[in-house]
Amino acid sequence: MPNLFSYGTLQKEQVQIETFGRILQGQKDILKGYKLKMLEIKDPEVLRKSKEKYHPILEFSGNPEDEVEGVLFEVTDEEILQADKYEVDDYKRVESVFKSGKSGFIYIGK
Repeated sequence: MPNLFSYGTLQKEQVQIETFGRILQGQKDILKGYKLKMLEIKDPEVLRKSKEKYHPILEFSGNPEDEVEGVLFEVTDEEILQADKYEVDDYKRVESVFKSGKSGFIYIGK
């Protein structure tokens, strides 16, 4: 099963239920070499699910001292595609390795 790293609204149970139809299981992990900035969300469906106008977005810094804490969730291939639909066009999905040594998908700014 693939892993999906959430550092924002996908950690909310209500967003998980509406996006995946279930509550996800995962473990805390850390992504090194990135920092967070905020992105204004304009997609009405994402705003409805998250109830937040601004969402965090990962930005590569290359600095190993920069760390982003989040949760690494186990998901199915189908759920990865559902997450792609939830994330607005300002995000793109890439694979990364985390402090734990596990790999998984992250959403970063385009």
